[in-house]
Amino acid sequence: MTDSPAPAQRLRDLARLRRVRDRIDREYAQPLDVEALARGAHMSAGHLSREFRAAYGESPYSYLMTRRIERAMTLLRRGDLSVTEVCFAVGCSSLGTFSTRFTELVGMPPSTYRRRAASKTAGLPPCVAKQVTRPVRNREAPAPGPPLA
Repeated sequence: MTDSPAPAQRLRDLARLRRVRDRIDREYAQPLDVEALARGAHMSAGHLSREFRAAYGESPYSYLMTRRIERAMTLLRRGDLSVTEVCFAVGCSSLGTFSTRFTELVGMPPSTYRRRAASKTAGLPPCVAKQVTRPVRNREAPAPGPPLA
């Protein structure tokens, strides 16, 4: 007998992880934490974190923050909300944490992004602006190679 889970169990686990990711995508502005996500998936928080990272390359918390920052970028490009209003609108409860994570992911503070984005994306349809300005986590990580046969 092998140590790897049965293929059917692995598919069930992947489906649960996909539901967790979909919930994060849907409810990013709500107060979410790994414990609550794990309870919803009937897993322990540690197991969810390990499996999520193995499947998607980042922890559930990092994925949640990436979604929040993506949405914040959209709101900041619009220009009608302050950085503080955007912070709370995307579900962050601390302006300091929001600004730190934003700067880490985007490469500049949200206030600077707000000023620069208005001119750089002027005239672009919102769907194109979103693709062009999408943050990429782990930029220094090597690009994945071709799939192994």
